[in-house]
Amino acid sequence: MGLVRVSFSLFRVWIALIAGYLTGSLMTADAVAKVANARRDHQVDLRARGSGNPGAMNAVGELGTGYGVAVLAGDIAKGAAGATAGRLIAGDSGAYAVGAASVGGHCFPATSGFKGGKGVATSAGATAAVFPLYEPVDVVVALVGYLATKRASIATISASSVFVALSVVWWRASCQTVWAQNPLRDCRYSSW
Repeated sequence: MGLVRVSFSLFRVWIALIAGYLTGSLMTADAVAKVANARRDHQVDLRARGSGNPGAMNAVGELGTGYGVAVLAGDIAKGAAGATAGRLIAGDSGAYAVGAASVGGHCFPATSGFKGGKGVATSAGATAAVFPLYEPVDVVVALVGYLATKRASIATISASSVFVALSVVWWRASCQTVWAQNPLRDCRYSSW
């Protein structure tokens, strides 16, 4: 009976992974550009203009701030939705796996010849769903990195590096996941 239970659990994780990849593959920038292009005399292809990246920053530059914000919101939402769906389908393992699969789907969408965005906003959405206590730290680190250098790449690298470091600290401290009743109560910092 235990083997059947493990097999079914793995099956649910695989189903969740596929759903996460497909969710991430829905390119928000393409949909927003289509709406923007319907209202313009000329067509804007985000993959052929500006940075060539189908992301929020390129959408701001090529389509306008409102459209860029729509791309940002959509990309964040699909990361959060993917991780949340993963948790519903396959528990905590599903949340992490599907959050990562959503980012992978955004970066390498089969529908666009595996040429997608950078995954920054989608990753932020997945992080908000699986590690919400970190999200304010992520925003502050990224904002400080950007304001100090005026380079989005430095902000992204800074926020990602701090995320990895704090995730290791959280894991080494044996803290529960943040959706537990009292996530900080059972941290054992002395076990290092």
